[in-house]
Amino acid sequence: MSYLADMAIFPRPVSPKRAWVDLRDYLAEGRRHKLLLLALALAMTWVIIWGFLLDSKTNTAPGKQIIYIENWTGDRTDADIIAQQKIDLLKREAAIKRKQQDFRKVADQFGIDWRKEAAIGDRREKEAVAALMKRLDKMEAEAKAKAAEKAGKSGAAH
Repeated sequence: MSYLADMAIFPRPVSPKRAWVDLRDYLAEGRRHKLLLLALALAMTWVIIWGFLLDSKTNTAPGKQIIYIENWTGDRTDADIIAQQKIDLLKREAAIKRKQQDFRKVADQFGIDWRKEAAIGDRREKEAVAALMKRLDKMEAEAKAKAAEKAGKSGAAH
C-alpha cells in the first residue's frame, strides 16, 4: 500500500496537445471494434446533449392569455360606475372565500393548524371590506347628489 502515496491524482502529461496525440495514436492502431465503440460513445453523448437541447425549448413560453373586457356606454353616471364597483367587490370577495376554503381543506389534509391565523385574517379582511363598502356608499351618495343637482340645473335652464 505504500505505492499509493507515490501515485499522482492526474497523469503528468496532461495537456490538449497530449490528448490529441493520444487520440491520433488510438485511431492509428486500425482496430475496427475500437472505432465502432468510439463512434457509439460519441453518438450516445450527442443524443443526450440533443435531448437536453430539445427539452430546454419545450413549455418555456407562457401560453396565450385572453383578457375579457366589458363594453360600457358613454352615458353612464358616476353612481352607476360605483354601484358596479360594489357588485364587483362582492363577487371578488366571494371568489376569495371559495379559494380560501380550498386551501383550508388542503391544510387540514396535511395537518396544518390554520384556524388562529385565519380568524385574525378574516377579521382584518372583514374590516377592510366594510371600510371600502362604506367609502363606496359615500361616493355613490355624492355622485347621486351631484347627478340630481346637474339634472336640476339642466331642467331649470330649459
